Amino acid sequence: MTDQDLCIENVTKTFGGFTAVDDLTLTIPDGSFFALLGASGCGKTTTLRMVAGLEEPTAGRITLGGLDITRMRPYKRPVNTVFQSYALFPHMSVADNVAFGLRRKGENRADTRRKVAEMLDLVQLGQYGSRRPAQLSGGQQQRVALARALVNQPEVLLLDEPLGALDLKLRRQMQIELKRIQTEVGITFVHVTHDQEEAMTMADTVAVMQAGRIEQLGAPAEMYEFPASAFVANFLGQSNLIKAEVTGQADGHVTVDAHGNRLAVPSARCRVTSGTALLGVRPEKLHLADGLAAVPSGHAAVQGVVTDASFTGVSTQYLVRAPWGSELTVFVPNSGIAAPALPGAQVAVHWSPAHSFLVGS
Repeated sequence: MTDQDLCIENVTKTFGGFTAVDDLTLTIPDGSFFALLGASGCGKTTTLRMVAGLEEPTAGRITLGGLDITRMRPYKRPVNTVFQSYALFPHMSVADNVAFGLRRKGENRADTRRKVAEMLDLVQLGQYGSRRPAQLSGGQQQRVALARALVNQPEVLLLDEPLGALDLKLRRQMQIELKRIQTEVGITFVHVTHDQEEAMTMADTVAVMQAGRIEQLGAPAEMYEFPASAFVANFLGQSNLIKAEVTGQADGHVTVDAHGNRLAVPSARCRVTSGTALLGVRPEKLHLADGLAAVPSGHAAVQGVVTDASFTGVSTQYLVRAPWGSELTVFVPNSGIAAPALPGAQVAVHWSPAHSFLVGS
C-alpha cells in the first residue's frame, strides 16, 4: 500500500430494502489500471459513483492518499469521470470542450492552450481542435471526453462503461488506446465494465463483483486460469463444468468421480478437496481424438458424440454430447493440421490434468 492508494473500507450502500454494495473493502493501488467487472445490478457502478461523490455510502469510508473523501463534494475531489454517453458540449469546439475544466479553475490562457494541445496530441486528435463534437466519430468523441477529464490532472480517473456505445472493431482499438494512455500518464484508472474481454485486455487487476461483493480479485491471467468459483469461471470466458464427487487425495492430486469417470486434478488447482464439486476445463484446453486409443498418455478423457460444429474463423467450436447427457464445448484451432470432425462422429475429448480446476458446486 502506498500513500496515494484509493481505499474503500467496509462500504455498504442500500436503497430502501435493497443492498447494492455489501460491506466492500478494496484497495486500488496508485498508478494501476483497475477494472470492476460484473453483470448489471452487481454494484460496480454504484461503487464508482460513491468514489466520484455522486452517491453517499450508507456505511464505511473512502480515502484517497490518506484523505477521507467519503462525504466530500464531487467537484472538490481529485477525481474525474468519463461516462459512456461522452457528455460533450455540442455548441463548443473540441478544444473548448477540453479546456472547460481549466477555465472554470481560472487557469491562464497560455497555460490552458498548451495543456489542451498536449492532451489532444496524447489522444491523437491534435488536428481536430477546431471541430465540433458532431463532426467526429464515436471513437473520436470518446477520446475528447478522455482528454477533457485528463487535462485536469486528477489523481484517479473513473471510467463508467466508456466503450459501450462503440462497435466491436472500434471498441478493440480503443481498449489498446486506453491502456497506452494510462501507461503514459501514470494516473490510476478505475474502469467499470460488464465486458470480460475489455477488462482482461486493459486492466492490471480485475475485481469480479456479484451481489454487491467481490467474488475474486487478481491479475486477469491468474483469474482466468484458476477461478475461485463457478460464477467466475463462467463470467470470465467460457468453462466446461462437470459435476463430480471427490474420492480421495494422493501424490499431489485430488481424485474425483465424474459420472463414472475417475479423473485427477492437481491439488494446487483445487478450491475444494471434499464432497460434491465441479471439475472445470476451458474449451480451448480440450482436444479431440478419434477414440480412447488415440489419447496421449497422462491425459484425462471422456468419450462422446459430436452434435454441432461452428466455424468461427480462427477456430471451430464443437459441441460434444457426453455419456451423461450434457454437452462439452471444445475450441479447435483452424490450423489445417487435423481434419474437421463431423456431427455424429464418435470422439474422445481429452485434456491435460494440469489444465483442469476444481471449484465448489
